[in-house]
Amino acid sequence: MFKRLFDILVSSLCLLILSPVILIVAWQVKRKLGSPVFFRQTRPGLHGKPFQMVKFRTMLDTTDKHGKPLPNDQRMSPFGIFLRSTSLDELPELWNVLKGDMSLVGPRPLLMEYLLLYSKEQYRRHEVRPGVTGWAQVNGRNAISWEDKFRRDVWYVDNQSLWLDLKILFLTVKTVLVRDGISGEGEVTMSRFTGSEKQTGD
Repeated sequence: MFKRLFDILVSSLCLLILSPVILIVAWQVKRKLGSPVFFRQTRPGLHGKPFQMVKFRTMLDTTDKHGKPLPNDQRMSPFGIFLRSTSLDELPELWNVLKGDMSLVGPRPLLMEYLLLYSKEQYRRHEVRPGVTGWAQVNGRNAISWEDKFRRDVWYVDNQSLWLDLKILFLTVKTVLVRDGISGEGEVTMSRFTGSEKQTGD
């Protein structure tokens, strides 16, 4: 309950203080990338329950001659890269925190299709609300392997505390400032998760 109260107070304060920044970024996204300004996608939340996560759009709607979207690296604009490297694209997620879909700190919400690919241990990352930032994000972000990322997510589930959350928030600011671990090797962000050796239910 205290964690939820902390999330409400801090997300409300951040939305208020950062509202000029959010408006400026929204205007720039509209000007440089067009509509829609926001990227919405269904992600698994607490206990795997789906919710609509909202971020600033970072990619162009470029398609091939058959109308199929081009690969991510071909649709990512310099402005989109800037938004991701500075984590400005994540600011709308504060609204998800205020609503209770997410927490300020927790395992990052990934794709719904990954739910069937987790091992039993990896699935434990959904025992808490997903976060805007998390232990994996301040320990390598997208530059570490999926196995390391999930290991850190589950470690957070078992060791979460107010002090750990404050530490992660502090380290997040540092990570964003130095723009560390933005993408995996050869990827715009992170390669797709295709499952571990042991799947859920094995």
